[in-house]
Amino acid sequence: MSETDKRFMALALSLGRRGQGTCWPNPSVGCVIVRDGRIVGRGWTQPGGRPHAETEALAQAGEMARGATAYVSLEPCSHYGKTPPCAQALIDAKVARVVSAIEDSDPRVAGQGFAMLREAGIEVETGVLMDQAAWDLSGFFLKTEQGRPFVTLKLASSFDGRIATETGHSKWITGPEARRAVHAMRARHDAVMVGAGTARADDPSLTVRNLGIEHQPVRIVVSRHLDLPLLGQLARTAADVPVWLCHGPRPDAERARTWEGLGARLIPCALNDHQVDAADLLQQLGQAGLTRVFCEGGASLAASLLAEDLVDELVGFTAGLTIGAEGLSAVGSLGLETLETAPRFELIDAQVIDGDVLHRWGRTAR
Repeated sequence: MSETDKRFMALALSLGRRGQGTCWPNPSVGCVIVRDGRIVGRGWTQPGGRPHAETEALAQAGEMARGATAYVSLEPCSHYGKTPPCAQALIDAKVARVVSAIEDSDPRVAGQGFAMLREAGIEVETGVLMDQAAWDLSGFFLKTEQGRPFVTLKLASSFDGRIATETGHSKWITGPEARRAVHAMRARHDAVMVGAGTARADDPSLTVRNLGIEHQPVRIVVSRHLDLPLLGQLARTAADVPVWLCHGPRPDAERARTWEGLGARLIPCALNDHQVDAADLLQQLGQAGLTRVFCEGGASLAASLLAEDLVDELVGFTAGLTIGAEGLSAVGSLGLETLETAPRFELIDAQVIDGDVLHRWGRTAR
């Protein structure tokens, strides 16, 4: 692959990331149309999943797409759904070459898009910046292949790993710039999820604020018994911003009717050791179409996801203060006896944000 191909594919990938959090259950794809070394069209998957990236880029390019190279971060679709195949749109536009980062694992595509292009006489090259594309699109691939969304677990804690004092006081451990970064992360996920304890203790809104962003992620609370405050922020705004409540198989009927009346969606889940089963929880969310979930705790939910090896990315915000052993731990009990059995992650990035440290970790091969 040439450096030129890498450069334009990097742009296509960056465009694809713009759609993260807005186009589920579809993948967030980017496309760049290049003719004679000049960009003549750009596009990414639009909110709700349509139009697709290729359609957007081709519309911008117009007649300049003829004889051009299309850089697409995911294999162009080959099946008729709510829209015609993107592979056919590229053929009709008479592009000369298609460069793609990675093959689509959806069985309705799975190489057939590339085959359509080649049969039409279009040169196809694949695998350009494949590792980055695999990471960017991992939520879509996980939903397609395993039935569950990609999970980011975010923990904001003191230097000694505490999220609150013994009395539950937690505002604010990290500074305003770190909290602003969290809002930006929420915006790039389909949903924000917390446990019932966090919802009761903090009365969070779980929305994206002060970034000029119109769309809001789905707000999920995992609560076996639906014992959540009916005068809290989530209840008051459930009719305006989606609230999904993941509960046990036999919730209190009156509570269930009340929350449904407020506009919440109720999702029954299986139990494991008297708690909502983390694996089944994610399967239910995958069936609902989610591809990327941003979990903000609390300790019990974090522990259950880690224990079941369901965390794909760890995001930590560490502040320069200590709370002590009497403070509340960021992660609940995992029941480990040896370090060899501890969940491990590989460092992706670390940076200072206005006095706090942000560190991101990705899952290692298990």
